[in-house]
Amino acid sequence: MQKSEKEKIRPEQAQRPQPGIEKEMDPAPVFDKTVPPGGKLQDKVAVITGGDSGIGRAVAIAFAKEGADVVISYLNEEEDAIITQQHVEAQGRKALLIPGDVSEESHCQEIISEALNVFKRIDIVVNNAAVQYPQKGLEDISAEQLQKTFATNIFAHFYLTRAALPHLKEGASIINTTSVTAYRGSSHLIDYSSTKGAIVGFTRALSASLAEKKIRVNAVAPGPIWTPLIPATFTPEEVAKFGSDVPLKRAGEPVEVASCYVFLASDDASYMTGQVMHPNGGEIVNG
Repeated sequence: MQKSEKEKIRPEQAQRPQPGIEKEMDPAPVFDKTVPPGGKLQDKVAVITGGDSGIGRAVAIAFAKEGADVVISYLNEEEDAIITQQHVEAQGRKALLIPGDVSEESHCQEIISEALNVFKRIDIVVNNAAVQYPQKGLEDISAEQLQKTFATNIFAHFYLTRAALPHLKEGASIINTTSVTAYRGSSHLIDYSSTKGAIVGFTRALSASLAEKKIRVNAVAPGPIWTPLIPATFTPEEVAKFGSDVPLKRAGEPVEVASCYVFLASDDASYMTGQVMHPNGGEIVNG
């Protein structure tokens, strides 16, 4: 094997269509760990888009362990969503499942409306859902793909946050999922990287806008994380090597990212707003 060849670190596999099914992944992502709950989010209510699987699932369960009820927004992965709900309920917390497309403003408004009907309050908003469609170059990105990527990855942040904002009180937290690609780019994910850069700008600008209201806005920029989006995006050969090019030589697990969201949602991060955390396996991004 040549030194330049990336080592395969998981079986070759593929899924279609996006965003993929977690149950079919081999190996299954690690989305939970055994730790005593600390009550950092006791009786708070969190809305999480893309909460059925991957990072969203791990965040939902981590929040529940800290005492929060969760609203799990997802596209159509019913089985994954039910599994997440069961894990949340195993912690003695409630999970409300809401399927639908967050790229549609009316659906984002519906998510907030249903959350308020059931829980009467919203304390945490996690804008996490995203899509990515690799292309060889800019000329291969169609107008349709461009619009879909931006509508899902950044417009939804505006729609959901705007709908939630009148109901957020002092001490509330908004957490956006950006990406390492916002800082170093990706030659085959130009539109995706662009939306993730937009999320960084959205986070910083909104944090300044809401500072006087004492509502904090931060972001998490994961590197390569083993989620259903990976086998639903890349070829089996690429999946087998996914994450092997970072300093830690492997993709991260969703559970290794979830603690960032717990920290940013809790009073532990009471002096942090407009910031981005970087669980990325060791890449230096200076962001």
